[in-house]
Amino acid sequence: MSDTVDNLVLDLVEWVERSERTYQETMDAWRTSCPRLPVWEDACDRGFVQGVNTNAGLVVRATPQGLAFLKERRPAAYEVVAHLLQRGG
Repeated sequence: MSDTVDNLVLDLVEWVERSERTYQETMDAWRTSCPRLPVWEDACDRGFVQGVNTNAGLVVRATPQGLAFLKERRPAAYEVVAHLLQRGG
């Protein structure tokens, strides 16, 4: 993966963990038709994000692999989302 796509994937993982995001909201913000910036597709292919059925509908969340990637590459951002997760969102 290119550095540009890596950085955008990290942005996506962080974004979905900062606040509950519906699948539709995520698609509106992150799906692209640009073959050079397949952020959503790369994040899914690498197992970094997933759709989860909740009472509120389908939401997108980071997986443990996505959080580990965030922790490795952006420790400060990981600490923020980890704190949010501990508080329950």
